Amino acid sequence: MSVKVEKIEKNKVKLEIEVDASKFEEAIQKSYHKNVKNLNVPGFRKGKAPRDMIERRFGEGVLYEDAFNYIAGEEYEKALDDNNIFAVDKPDIDVVQIGTGKNLIFTAEVTVKPEVQVKNYKGIEVPKVEYTVSEADIEHELGHMQEKNSRIITVEDRKLQNGDVSVIDFEGFLDGVPFEGGKGSDYELEIGSGSFIPGFEDQMIGMEINEEKDITLKFPEEYHAKDLAGKDVVFKVKLHSIKTKELPALDDEFAKDVSEFDTLDELKADIKAKLEKVNDEKAKKEIEENVMLKVSENAEIDIPQVMIERQIDNMVRDFELRLRYQGTNLESYLQYTNTEYNKFRLMFSDKAKEAVKVQLVLEEISKREKIEVTDQEVEDKISELAKGYSQENEEFKKHLREDDIKYIKEELDLEKTIKFLIDNAKIK
Repeated sequence: MSVKVEKIEKNKVKLEIEVDASKFEEAIQKSYHKNVKNLNVPGFRKGKAPRDMIERRFGEGVLYEDAFNYIAGEEYEKALDDNNIFAVDKPDIDVVQIGTGKNLIFTAEVTVKPEVQVKNYKGIEVPKVEYTVSEADIEHELGHMQEKNSRIITVEDRKLQNGDVSVIDFEGFLDGVPFEGGKGSDYELEIGSGSFIPGFEDQMIGMEINEEKDITLKFPEEYHAKDLAGKDVVFKVKLHSIKTKELPALDDEFAKDVSEFDTLDELKADIKAKLEKVNDEKAKKEIEENVMLKVSENAEIDIPQVMIERQIDNMVRDFELRLRYQGTNLESYLQYTNTEYNKFRLMFSDKAKEAVKVQLVLEEISKREKIEVTDQEVEDKISELAKGYSQENEEFKKHLREDDIKYIKEELDLEKTIKFLIDNAKIK
């Protein structure tokens, strides 16, 4: 195989790949064995016709398409590797010469990783980031624990207050006519939760048990149901009962009930230690991001749009995954927010471009500084992942593909590059 490489545009190259006729002949023969069983030639049983008879009846080129597909991908990938070309998109293929007894010649135009001009990446100055744990933070966590261990009790001797859980019947009317989705019975609504449209819960405060009330309000202009958006409506509401949360007292008994500690002071100390660990990780992450952004600002890169689009694809997939965890999907989200899909994608554009730029800068710095990942570091990471999945190393490794190992190695390389930048930064 011989390869000619021509730079035709910024970040785009054209490869002319020539494959020996003997190698292409092997591919034609392979194509023949694949197709012979599907081609009928008079005088021969199906699947038994000689190749020359098939080529005579259907034309010499009948076997070329599969033959080309067998050989082109492999030769293209080899051409990229041999010439240290990093493609970021699928190639546009054009056949220049093809035929029995001839060298196969084809061209491949492809977008490649851009050149990265990066400077001043050592000694980057960024502010020190520190987060302290206050008493209010500890009290906040204790409050969550109280909520988790609270019990609901029924209140009968007072009016409805903010924070109560009301049990209600309701029905909504637009111009005196009930509207779809506006009715509920024995519905539990926490006052102050913001679950209903603005104004509904506020107007319920002060209601008494068994009281009936008309609540007049306007739907928001941006409401997802267009027939109700911006419309004045009336909800007829009846309050059946009032419930409230009874929180346990914050004392040593509480600490014994909810933790392994005997005293409230010990529980508070544990909460503080855990919050400090979280804060340390948060500060470390923020410093890393600041250093990477500063280094990225000092770099010049003409990023191919296809790389940005692929990063947007990744971000959209992550967003869809989070929606599924919340019990919904992207189609419903777009409908609810009245957003077109293309406009939705544009929301990720700037972040995607920045993410691609940072990635390319880190790769360039890794190359310049000759940062390498050892086999032992890969093994250690695999052990860590196996432990996370509660599997033995060897069992876990059975399920890893070559691409998985490559991905692990790339991630470790980026981690070491970021550490290099942090170690050489001036954090004040």
